[in-house]
Amino acid sequence: MTDFWHFVKIMAARRLATGLSLLFAVISAFGLGVGLLSLGPILAQVLDPEKGRSLQAMAEEVNAADGFWHVPEWIVVNLPTDLFDGVLLIVVFLTILTVLGATANFLHQYLSQTLATRTVADVRDQLFQRVLTLPLGRVVTKGPSEFIARLVRDAEGLQAGLVAVLGKSVAQITKGVAALIVAIVFDWKIVIAAIVVGPLLAVILRGLAKHVRRGFRGSLEAQQDLLKQSTETLQGLRAVKSNTAEDRCLDRFQQMNQEVVRNELRMRTARAVSSPVVETLAILVLAGLALLAAKGIIKGDLPFDRFLLSLGSLAVAGASFRPLAGIINEISAAGAPASRLREVLDEQPEDDRAGCPELPPHATSIAFEEVCFAYPGADHPALVNVTMELNRGERIAVVGPNGSGKTTLLSMLPRLLLPDSGRILIDGHDIANVTLHSLREQIGVVTQETFITQGTVAENIAFGVSTATPDRIREAAALAHADGFIDRMPQGYETSVAEQGASLSGGQRQRIAIARALLREPTILVLDEATSQIDSESEAAIADTIRQVTGQCTVLVIAHRLATVLDCHRIVVMDQGRVIDEGTHDELLSSCPLYARLTETQLLPSGA
Repeated sequence: MTDFWHFVKIMAARRLATGLSLLFAVISAFGLGVGLLSLGPILAQVLDPEKGRSLQAMAEEVNAADGFWHVPEWIVVNLPTDLFDGVLLIVVFLTILTVLGATANFLHQYLSQTLATRTVADVRDQLFQRVLTLPLGRVVTKGPSEFIARLVRDAEGLQAGLVAVLGKSVAQITKGVAALIVAIVFDWKIVIAAIVVGPLLAVILRGLAKHVRRGFRGSLEAQQDLLKQSTETLQGLRAVKSNTAEDRCLDRFQQMNQEVVRNELRMRTARAVSSPVVETLAILVLAGLALLAAKGIIKGDLPFDRFLLSLGSLAVAGASFRPLAGIINEISAAGAPASRLREVLDEQPEDDRAGCPELPPHATSIAFEEVCFAYPGADHPALVNVTMELNRGERIAVVGPNGSGKTTLLSMLPRLLLPDSGRILIDGHDIANVTLHSLREQIGVVTQETFITQGTVAENIAFGVSTATPDRIREAAALAHADGFIDRMPQGYETSVAEQGASLSGGQRQRIAIARALLREPTILVLDEATSQIDSESEAAIADTIRQVTGQCTVLVIAHRLATVLDCHRIVVMDQGRVIDEGTHDELLSSCPLYARLTETQLLPSGA
């Protein structure tokens, strides 16, 4: 539970709101205590109206007793002497007190829920920011669904626990303590029962809470797997239906769903037994106190009205403490999501060391020196001693069989992945020793999986470039030969696109991505299968554009079309994470058997 209390401290850091919340809880409980104490004069007058004393007489007796406190004389003078008028005054007083107590209770709940909601919102912000700054390999290895589950489900569990701590538990404890104090005032022997029962109850609830916390953590992990499975299935629904794999997907979903149920049921015994245990202990305590009081009444040591008041106050205290079993379960359950949230928040972000210089604009060369890299858990390294050099303004094609390390190599350039050994130099500057922002703002990247976000076409082109003007967006779209289909859309550049760009064709998505990369005016342009879904005419036009911008930037291309490869100055051939050859098309045909084989099997004619 250490992680949970860490977030409680964060919530309590809002001192004014936390202080007011606790103050209103105390005021509400104080009203309850005063109300219970006020029942004494009513019973004294109603149970024995012939010998009953007026409020004024009671106040005079209090002052005559020379106790710790006195009733001010001006109050004594104005107290009613008639018994009914005294009861009426107390009832009016209790009504006002009830309204004030209810108002204080409302303000306490309002502030506590506001605090919990805002605290969790801040935690979600921090968590999302941390995920965005994690190394790409970490996110890819774990899978996006894991982090989504923590952002949504775990944050919800944490919020329930924070509300239980500051809202429910404080309200019930303060009211229970107030009623218990009143019961002690009427009969101090109640303290004995509280001393005996309190620790016993705490030990029992602590044991039950552990079972709840373990079960809830297992449930969260199972729900995370369920989210991952359902997300993958729904995102790939086209492939699922095309391959008639509905039954297989349903079976996997049902298996994971049963795992969720199994973990949820692990908590049922602890949750179900907590309330009966508390109720049983409360009844036993009441029974014992009733016997103790009966003996005192029979002997004449305990007035009957004080017994009733003590028993009634005890019942109110019991009713206030009774929900604590369920509240403790809620707090215990919040320990698991708190730990999972803290795990992500404590992860190390991408290495962007303070004090590093900014990378000057790329002007001369890019060099890979003995670069090695292996994905966690992989059987074979993805890159092995890769060494190559590019000159400013060159167009370099990187080709090789699937899994040869092409995409991994190009991901090293913007530091999406970090080499296990070796280094990458831009104009002689080691990119590990410059700021990430200055590096990445010079690089335009078009990936295999085109990313389209919710929003308009213009917003997608300007993604990541906050200073983009409408004219610059149109120019970039024209360079990417995307302006034609955009102008034909119902609202042109202000047309909203469906989730994940489902309302666009694959070629349209790729052209928007190319426009996005060109809008950055990069000094380095990385194209990873950037024209794989574009028709041959558009591909030729985009190739012209790339040739135009080559003077201003260095271009690295991964392509499966022969025309794109032939349009580059040099071709680098990779196999099993190594650079095995490089040169022009004609040179490689005669010197590299793998390249010759690739031109026959994988490098397709333009338009294929």
